[in-house]
Amino acid sequence: MPFEYEGFGFYLVISVAWFFLHSRAEIPADQLPQAARPESFLLKPTVMITILARNSEHSLPSFLGCIDRLDYPKDRIAIWAASDHSVDNSTAMLQEWLRGVQHLYHSVEWRPVERPSSHVDEEGPKHWPNSRFTHVMKLKQAALRAAKRLWTDYILFVDSDNLLTNRRVVADMIAENLTIVAPMLESKSLYSNFWCGLTSQGYYRRTPEYIPIREWKRQGCFAVPMVHSTYLLDLRRKASQALAFYPPHPEYPYDLDDIMVFAFSARKAGVQMYVCNRNHYGYLPVPLRQDQTLEEEEESFSHTLTEALIDYTMEPSQYLHTRPKEARKMGFDEIFLVNLKRRSDRRERMLSSLAVLGINATLVEAVDGKALTSSRLQAMGIDMLPGYKDPYSDRVLTRGEIGCFLSHFNIWKQVVQRELQQVLVLEDDVRFEPRFYSRMAAIMSDVQRAELEWDLIYVGRKRLQVKEPENWVKGFSNLVHPGYSYWTLGYGLSLTGAKKLLRAKPLNKMLPVDEFLPVMFNKHPRDEYMRYFEERNLKAFSAEPLLLFPTRYTGEQGYYSDTETSTIWDDEGTETDWDRGRAQHSHGARSEGAGPGVSGRKD
Repeated sequence: MPFEYEGFGFYLVISVAWFFLHSRAEIPADQLPQAARPESFLLKPTVMITILARNSEHSLPSFLGCIDRLDYPKDRIAIWAASDHSVDNSTAMLQEWLRGVQHLYHSVEWRPVERPSSHVDEEGPKHWPNSRFTHVMKLKQAALRAAKRLWTDYILFVDSDNLLTNRRVVADMIAENLTIVAPMLESKSLYSNFWCGLTSQGYYRRTPEYIPIREWKRQGCFAVPMVHSTYLLDLRRKASQALAFYPPHPEYPYDLDDIMVFAFSARKAGVQMYVCNRNHYGYLPVPLRQDQTLEEEEESFSHTLTEALIDYTMEPSQYLHTRPKEARKMGFDEIFLVNLKRRSDRRERMLSSLAVLGINATLVEAVDGKALTSSRLQAMGIDMLPGYKDPYSDRVLTRGEIGCFLSHFNIWKQVVQRELQQVLVLEDDVRFEPRFYSRMAAIMSDVQRAELEWDLIYVGRKRLQVKEPENWVKGFSNLVHPGYSYWTLGYGLSLTGAKKLLRAKPLNKMLPVDEFLPVMFNKHPRDEYMRYFEERNLKAFSAEPLLLFPTRYTGEQGYYSDTETSTIWDDEGTETDWDRGRAQHSHGARSEGAGPGVSGRKD
C-alpha cells in the first residue's frame, strides 16, 4: 500500500505540472505580464552657431571646414550668419556654403550687409571706430534675440578666423554646465581668448594666473573676468536673460568695445565667465594693428593654419569651391623638400603647409638609413671621419645620420649638375615662423640689392655659442654671421656654395651634415675635425631672427627622430634611441630658440 500511494503521488505531481504548462500556453499573449520597456534616449540640447564674417575670404574655407566636422548632431544646430561691410568675396562664399549645408541643419538664417563696404569713419579695414563696434554689437544682439526666439538651449559665438580643431568642443563645453564658458584657443604667442585681469579702464591686465592656464600647467575650468572670440552661452539659465551686447548697460563706464560691453553685462547680471583647457580645442590668430592691411591679415591667418596642420588635417569645407593659392618660389630657382618615402605623414603635412603659404616646392626622396647596409656603404666609398664621436652620447654615426647626409649631398649634386644659381632646402619636420614667405622673400631681395656674395644662408638652425653674440652683417637688419650651429632644418644654398661642399669630398670622411657645415665655414670648435678639410671658406650667413624651428623637441609628445633612432655605423642589428636632450654638451648650451628642456641636436 505505501508503494501504491507513492506511485499515485508521483502521478499527481506530473499531472499538475502538465496542466499548468499547457494551460499557460493557452493564455493569449496580450494577457501575459509584459516586461517594462526602456525609455528612449534624450535628444541633444539645441545650439545656435553665430557666424559673423567681414573680409574673411582667406579664412572661411578652413573655418567652415571645422564647423562641418563638429561632432554634434547637425539637426540639433541652427546657423545664424551675417556678412559685414566686406570688400572681398566673403558674402558670396558664405552664401554658397549656406546653400550647400541648409538641408543638414535645423535652420539657417542669413543677414547680409554689403553696402557700403566700409564704415564712414574708419581709416582702413583693420580700424575699429565706434561705428564699427556699434554695428558688431547690434549684429550679436540680433543673433542673441534670434536664438531666444528659436528657443535654442545654447548659442555659440565663434569668430570666422578661429579654427575649432577639436570636434567635440561643443559637447565638451555643454558638459561643463556653466552659463558662459569658452574653450581655450592657442596661438603662436601667449595670446588667447581670455583675460585673467582687468585694468581700471576695463582693458587687459597681465596677472600671474594667466600663463599657467595658457600653457596647460594648470588644467580645468577657471573663473576669469573676460572670454571672447569663441564661447558658449547657456540660454536655459535665468540669468542669461539679463545678458546683452546692445545697448550697453546704463552703468557701462569704459571705451566702446563689444567684448568689454558684454563682459560688463555679465558682471552686472551676476554671471561668471569661465575658460576651459582640459583639452586642446583650437587656434586663433594674433590680432593685427589697426594700420595693417588685409594682405597682412591673410598672411597672419596662413601662419595660424600651418600651426594647426602640425597636429590636425585641415581640409577646407567640401561645400565651397575654392582655388588653391598661387605657388611661387620666393626668388629661388628651386625649393627642395626632403622627405623619407615611408614618412607620408610628414610629407602630407608639409605639402599642405607649403600650399597654404603659397610656396612651390619640389619633393626630393630622402635616402633611408634603414636601407643602408655595410656592403652598400663600402661600394659608395663612404667612411666615417676618423675619431668622430657624438658629443652627447659618445657614439659613432648612425645609419640615419648617413642617410640624412646623403640626402643633402644629392641635392648639392643636383644644384651643380643643373647649374641652379640659388635654391632653398627644407626638411620635412619644420614649423614656420609668422610671415615666413614675406620675410624670406625680403632677405633674398636685400641680398640681391646689396650684391652680397654668399654660399649658405641658414633659415632654421640651433645656435650653440649663445654666450657670444653673433655679429650683424653690415648693411643688413635680418642677417648675421653664424657661429657653431646644429640642425639643417632649412637653408639657402648658392651654386658656388654647392661646388665648395662637393669639392670637400666629404663621403670618405663623413660627419653628421649639421657638423660638416660649421667645419666648412671654419666655425667648428673641434680642430681635429677641421684639419681633414683644407678649404674651409664657405661664406655662411643666417637669418635673424630665425624663420624655421622644429615641429617638436626631444621629450615632447609626438617627437620622433629618423636619424637618432636607427642602427649605428658598425652594427647592423643594434638599434639606438639617443636622448640627447638629457645629455650634457661640451661645446655650447641650448639656444633661446629651442623648446623647454632641449639641449641636444634634433634629427
